[in-house]
Amino acid sequence: MVIWTSLAAIASGACNAGLIAMINTVLNRHGHPGNALILAFIALVVGRIVTNAVAQVTLAHFSQANTARLRQDLVRKILGVPLRQIEELGASRLMVALTEDIMEITQATLSIPIFAVNLAVLVGGAVYLGWLSLPVLLGMFAFMVVGAVTYRLLIRAGFGHLTAARDGQDRLFRHFRALTEGIKELKLHRQRRNAFIQEDITAATDVCKRHNVAAEMRFIIAQNWNQLLFLVLIGGVLFVLPRIEHLTTQALTGYIIATLYLMGPLSGLLGSLSVFSRANVSLQKVEQLGLALAAHSGDDRSGAEGAPAPFELLELTGITHHYHREREDDHFLLGPIDLAFRPGEVVFLVGGNGSGKSTLAKVITGLYPPAGGEIRLNGRLVGDHNRDEYRQNFSAIFADYFLFDRILGAASSGLDEAARAYLEKLHLDHKVKIADGVFSTTALSQGQRKRLALLCAYLEDRPFYLFDEWASDQDPVFKDVFYTQLLPELRARNKAVLAITHDDRYFPFADRLIKLDYGRITERSAAEIAAVG
Repeated sequence: MVIWTSLAAIASGACNAGLIAMINTVLNRHGHPGNALILAFIALVVGRIVTNAVAQVTLAHFSQANTARLRQDLVRKILGVPLRQIEELGASRLMVALTEDIMEITQATLSIPIFAVNLAVLVGGAVYLGWLSLPVLLGMFAFMVVGAVTYRLLIRAGFGHLTAARDGQDRLFRHFRALTEGIKELKLHRQRRNAFIQEDITAATDVCKRHNVAAEMRFIIAQNWNQLLFLVLIGGVLFVLPRIEHLTTQALTGYIIATLYLMGPLSGLLGSLSVFSRANVSLQKVEQLGLALAAHSGDDRSGAEGAPAPFELLELTGITHHYHREREDDHFLLGPIDLAFRPGEVVFLVGGNGSGKSTLAKVITGLYPPAGGEIRLNGRLVGDHNRDEYRQNFSAIFADYFLFDRILGAASSGLDEAARAYLEKLHLDHKVKIADGVFSTTALSQGQRKRLALLCAYLEDRPFYLFDEWASDQDPVFKDVFYTQLLPELRARNKAVLAITHDDRYFPFADRLIKLDYGRITERSAAEIAAVG
């Protein structure tokens, strides 16, 4: 595509040079132009339009394909990075890369044909000027070198402002995320809302505005400086050159027409450099993110596709996990933990806030790799080489779960019928309809959304189910249904179930109770639970 675009741009430049020569010839011709000149003019105009269109269409296809490929590549890299590293990178940084940065790069690639055509026009005009007079061309070339050097010096400071503006966008996207996720809290508290607008949104947008304006100012000054040089060049051709060298009226007219004709392409060429500068900053950010993701890639490595081996025994031996938060004294250590899970049992995990329940759940499901110890499934050691395969044994609804608007990844045969049966069972059939695996709505209460997530988990039909405070948003009636009907049904289907809960009145429905206290566990059997209860 680059070759075709380059050829089209060269042809466009040649047509433009021909048009300049023809216009000059006709202006200095005595009498009316003949039919041959008219036909030649039409041919050059058609050639100019066609070659320009070919260059733009070709690059439009190329840029959009490249943008799609770049986004797909970033998404694959994000999905291939361990959850802990994704959390450290931050959602806002990923969103800016996938949206703003990619758009800047797309705009730059769309500007390539315009840049190439303008450059070809300038080259074609230079060839024509050289044909008229080589010394004049060399003088103009010297002017262009001076203009290019001074332009570069003037815009150099603009690159620093563009980088600062791009860093400000990261902060701005963090505030946008806070806006969408914390809208209820902002509406309820006027002082918080005003502080959020003034201290976060206004400050971040002002930083972006200030640096973007500063960068654009430098580009505008540089562009106008070069146009000034161009006008000085025209003045030199008009008033100085005839005093130095005897020129015919035809030659002088040719110089002026060609120079004026080339001002537009030169302005477009310089304007494209501003777009390319922004894209260069965005491309560097995308490359840095890609390198950061690549450094932790491999989390999605798996063996052959297909159903996982039958679930028989999951063992955690000496498992530890730790991480540091921003404060130096805030160090959390989970473990060492020894646990085993078997099909057909319901296990409750309890503990206070900050005890490590959710962290342990993510270690068990393979989202967090353990810092120490071993995880074995059916006696087979789980490591980086098979962790993604290991994760396919789990269906989980975490406290911060995400509900998709359709059922992804489930078998399509009989999907709608099975989903409708579960909608009725979960008392959602009057709220939600399903067609071709797509829910009619997900605008439901929190409890209803969790039931819809449970429906998706049922359809996955995995051997191990994990529920993180699933019943906390349910009304008393459905909470009772969850503990007294749904969990026993999963046990009867020979599923392993781990439920994180605080509902002590339902503890007797568990086969085992695991209590986690700041990373350490104690365990009680069903008989011990019944005796205490």
